[in-house]
Amino acid sequence: MEDEKAEAGTDIAESLIELVNEIAAISDYRPMLKKQYCNLARRLKLLTPMFEEIRDMDMDKQAIPLETSKALLDFKEALESARELLRFGSEGSKIYMVLERDQIMNKFHEVTDRLEQALAGISCDKLDISDEVKEQVELVLAQFRRAKGRIDEPDAKLYEDLLSLFNKNSDTDTDPAILSQIAEKLQLKGVVDLTQESLALHEMVAASSGDPGARIEKISMLLKKIKDYVQTENLVIDDTVGGKGLSSSGCSRGTNEKNHQAPVIPDDFRCPISLELMRDPVIVSTGQTYERSCIEKWLQQGHGTCPKTQQSLTSTVLTPNYVLRSLIAQWCEANGVEPPKRPSSSQPSKSVSAYAPAEQSKIETLLRKLTSGSPEDQRSAAGEIRLLAKRNADNRVAIAEAGAIPLLVGLLTMPDSRIQEHAVTALLNLSIYENNKGSIVSSGAVPGIVHVLKKGSMEARENAAATLFSLSVIDENKVTIGSSGAIPPLVALLSEGTQRGKKDAATALFNLCIYQGNKGKAVRAGVIPTLMRLLTEPGGGMVDEALAILAILASHSEGKAAIGSAEAVPVLVEFIGSGSPRNKENAAAVLVHLCSGDQQYLAQARELGVMGPLLEMAQNGTDRGKRKAAQLLERMSRFLERQQQQQEEVQTQTEVQAQNEDIQPLSIANLDDT
Repeated sequence: MEDEKAEAGTDIAESLIELVNEIAAISDYRPMLKKQYCNLARRLKLLTPMFEEIRDMDMDKQAIPLETSKALLDFKEALESARELLRFGSEGSKIYMVLERDQIMNKFHEVTDRLEQALAGISCDKLDISDEVKEQVELVLAQFRRAKGRIDEPDAKLYEDLLSLFNKNSDTDTDPAILSQIAEKLQLKGVVDLTQESLALHEMVAASSGDPGARIEKISMLLKKIKDYVQTENLVIDDTVGGKGLSSSGCSRGTNEKNHQAPVIPDDFRCPISLELMRDPVIVSTGQTYERSCIEKWLQQGHGTCPKTQQSLTSTVLTPNYVLRSLIAQWCEANGVEPPKRPSSSQPSKSVSAYAPAEQSKIETLLRKLTSGSPEDQRSAAGEIRLLAKRNADNRVAIAEAGAIPLLVGLLTMPDSRIQEHAVTALLNLSIYENNKGSIVSSGAVPGIVHVLKKGSMEARENAAATLFSLSVIDENKVTIGSSGAIPPLVALLSEGTQRGKKDAATALFNLCIYQGNKGKAVRAGVIPTLMRLLTEPGGGMVDEALAILAILASHSEGKAAIGSAEAVPVLVEFIGSGSPRNKENAAAVLVHLCSGDQQYLAQARELGVMGPLLEMAQNGTDRGKRKAAQLLERMSRFLERQQQQQEEVQTQTEVQAQNEDIQPLSIANLDDT
């Protein structure tokens, strides 16, 4: 029976891998809650190595414990719920997601809570799993716990605008500007988007067994108003073949309007977005072809996927499809249709970012200066790129696509401190754009940034720390940065820097130490004594950051020992009593870990008067603060009970001993006297 259940555990692991693969295949989440959906999917994908190692375990050497098999089964059920939630996030109605956002977020938190509880029940220590995978699981578990307490503010304006649109009696009462904003925010300005929204609505009707109800009817009415507005404004053609052209987007009419018996346009000649005959067909990175002006507008709206296949675009370069253009021209001549004119502005190498405010020629000139070998040219060019990248997102895209990142990385180790400063700050500004983070790390920037962090001017060191924080937002980069030797110089900056430099170093350390493997490195680099100094320095400008980092490090065995050695209990008790709500909860979190298994710290905290502040926090603190206070109070209660039991035992032993001393044994002399 034991073997059968163990084998069942490996079967469950296989099914978990399949479920995660299904989740990984889901893409293009709706914009309203895209961040939450993407984060959830990414966290679940990080668990695949654990499931693979469980599946591949040698059952002759180690059987999967029954409680672990049960936990895996619980996680499978939670994962199935997550898959359905993510599918809805990819295919569901955008309008519904705005109107029913609270309901969706409640479901989101419910699924996250189930996943966290089930994952916490999988005891990796009892399985033959590598340390790297264990650390990865701990990281995901910590992310689930943080996600449960995180509340993202909804777009209240969009919600109000939709309700206002629904309550209008006629289209003439509706402000076109509001309709335009709604269509823009919901990304319902193209045929593909409007069609997908209609299909999502049909799915909801089908799921309701043909009885749509008032809620779906409201969504249907709103969709009709949005669609009518978009078509009236000539932003998009009708879904039928013979519709009007896209005048606003630049997509031209595709049939000879003088001829009512227009020939049927081959599907391959139609743009998948506009459904019109293409005049300037271009190829995207997935191999699909679109009308240039239509795909440019799609990309400018912030989409990073191919409209037809939904695959992620690895590049935004648009390459003219000369062969298809020639075939379209031949077909037009054979069918009496005006052939497409060769666009005069087509440039094969341009991408959507080339149309940003940053002048492409200026960027190219600056890049040539970076490679000139002249320190003066390199210094001035790096400084200008630094300012351009700071200005707006379009510039960040254009600079990166022009190939600036590897050139800037090469300047990080230059002996000129000013060049170093400009280069690292330019990379910091470029990293603000999410897609550039991966390019910066893959270009080998981290060792150079660490070099600046160690050897650069104070401003360069501070900006290097901020750059590492920006890059470490991506979990995979936490490992790369931590293994590059960045943590000791960050600890040094935390001690030596200006106020801004200390905050930059603290935010970088906080982010890096979320990864379990970096916690020991930070402790060994001497971060605990530095944090304790920041907690007690005059002014207290770094208290928030110091307590937040301590709360993370206290969960690590080395961190716990170092905090105990630093005599932290009096400082923690003081903040629990008089700190801000956030500082109270972090101080309590540190004390929870410190008192785990160490009664000396419990006794010390009690003697310092922690009970009153804990009772206050348990009633009026933040949600996390209440939990931490309750944990400490429970441990304190058990500690006092044990103390009382020990005292009673000692008292009992003393009384017994006293009674024994009062009883005098009879001697032989006494017996003779009787």
